[in-house]
Amino acid sequence: MNELIQKINIITDGYAWIVQVFLVVFTSLVINFFQKRALNKLHLKLQATKNPWDDVLTESAKKPVSLLIWLLGLMFAAEIMQQESGAVIFDAIDPIRDVGVIIIIMMFMLNVIKGSEAIFIKKETETGEKDFDKHTVEAIAKLFRASVIITSALVMLQTLGYSVSGVLAFGGIGGIAIGFAAKDMLANFFGGLIVYLDRPFTVGDWIRSNDREIEGTVENIGWRVTRIRTFDKRPLYIPNSVFTQIAVENPSRMNNRRIYETIGIRYDDANKMAEIVKQVKAMLQQHEEIDTSQTLIVNFNGFAASSIDFFVYTFTKTTDWVKFHEIKQDVLLKIMDIIENQDAEMAFPTSTLHVQSLPAQVITAGSEHG
Repeated sequence: MNELIQKINIITDGYAWIVQVFLVVFTSLVINFFQKRALNKLHLKLQATKNPWDDVLTESAKKPVSLLIWLLGLMFAAEIMQQESGAVIFDAIDPIRDVGVIIIIMMFMLNVIKGSEAIFIKKETETGEKDFDKHTVEAIAKLFRASVIITSALVMLQTLGYSVSGVLAFGGIGGIAIGFAAKDMLANFFGGLIVYLDRPFTVGDWIRSNDREIEGTVENIGWRVTRIRTFDKRPLYIPNSVFTQIAVENPSRMNNRRIYETIGIRYDDANKMAEIVKQVKAMLQQHEEIDTSQTLIVNFNGFAASSIDFFVYTFTKTTDWVKFHEIKQDVLLKIMDIIENQDAEMAFPTSTLHVQSLPAQVITAGSEHG
């Protein structure tokens, strides 16, 4: 019996590191299991609250926490194996652990950025608030992601023993050279950034510029070019740097559309002008589609060559192009009815020929010769 116990002890002493590695891996498994349950329960409770940011943090932490537990557990197990074998390959344990922790933290930050982006986009979609429109949020999120990735890469290089100052100095010299070689590309990049931040227009807006032959609907705002669909359905690609040098009109953001028409009646109907103007103004004030809170003017305007004119200046409630023309048509038809009801007529260019009467003796002389 004693001999058997001694044999077991000898076997156990020889392979104790295997038991230790097994216990470390098993412990990592158990800890990961319980942390998942705890985070899931916490996430469900936080979802019941109105604050969306705690949901983002818990959702963003799920995968990184699991990876961190497994990373630390496996690296600890590798250290046990290193003590037993002394293999050179295990010298990489510390760098791998440090780089792994940095990558996990980077993953967590990227998840937070993604969740925050979704919150702002959802808020803009549901409430219609324009402080954070979708395309601006996406642009800012891209910048944050790039910043996190670049910072993480620099920290990893420093951790691995590379001089970050040397890398930055080399990058600065290279950046100057690249800047001269790709100045147009950089100008377009910063032009796109300005468009994202200032938001003179967004996707779906109708824009035009008198400085350039640009008019159409914005389909896409990229980092280099903006794609505009013209009204004859041709795609127009505009470098973003152009928008920093020209004035851009955005009719899609108008509050109202204007009806501005000059209408002439005959000089023979001059005595009816006052009543016509009065009735046209009353008609506009009662029209359902006319915004009476805006400027509304109907006045006798002047004497033209073949007509006396009055003008109509008013605004519709709608900004829709098609509906606006339907309303304008209705207004003009009602103005025609008002003029006809006053027994007046619309004027058109006319010429009057005056024939001078001949003296009676000339007529008599002409008849005698005939």
